[in-house]
Amino acid sequence: MYAIIATGGKQYKVSEGDVVRVEKLDVEVGSSVTFDQVLAVSDKALKVGKDVEASTVTATVMDQARARKVIVYKYKRKTGYHKKNGHRQSYTEVKIEKINA
Repeated sequence: MYAIIATGGKQYKVSEGDVVRVEKLDVEVGSSVTFDQVLAVSDKALKVGKDVEASTVTATVMDQARARKVIVYKYKRKTGYHKKNGHRQSYTEVKIEKINA
């Protein structure tokens, strides 16, 4: 069985036992989080729309961390202009415990 959840402006296809990195959530490590924006659920037949309005996905927060640094380099030729920036995106790692369809 799998479900498609929406969080942080993105959509993720998850199954029970999966470990997924989502946009940073304001919860502590070890606590439980419930995703109620479930877009689709499938075990034998795909359910979408009104069929999954009451569906939820429960997950446990495994880690709060930051991703590897991404280097952003801007350069314009012949003018001497160059600028180097780095960015590390924060994320929350969750383990999918149960899909309530």
